[in-house]
Amino acid sequence: METPRAVPTPSDDREFLDRLEAGTLPPAEFDHRGHLRAGFLYLRRHDFPGACVAMKRAIQGFAARLGKSSLYHETLTIAYLALIAERLAEEAPALGFEEFLARYPELTSAEYFRRYYPAGELDTPEARATFVLPRPRTPG
Repeated sequence: METPRAVPTPSDDREFLDRLEAGTLPPAEFDHRGHLRAGFLYLRRHDFPGACVAMKRAIQGFAARLGKSSLYHETLTIAYLALIAERLAEEAPALGFEEFLARYPELTSAEYFRRYYPAGELDTPEARATFVLPRPRTPG
């Protein structure tokens, strides 16, 4: 049974991003859910291009501090930000992160991108280095 998570407050959110940007966030807190939270928070602070830049800088800096500079993935980062932004466009500005995830639980699934990208396509060096558009699925 999953332990209920405390609802983050705006000061918790500021602290989360401050710690991420400073490289002091424990790696366990920057799992998939942590990435979603950072994307959500950056999109609340910036327009879409600004959120993309802020998120990229934060992830690359965090990964570099861990000695894992190659962890940044451009396609996943931009695509998740686009999916979050698309959903936020329909929501009230006061919506918090936990409520957002409750409304859009599909974003928490690592399998979610299979509907947009063929198996293996996200594993390419090109997809890691630059944004790769999803390809339409062929019937059959």
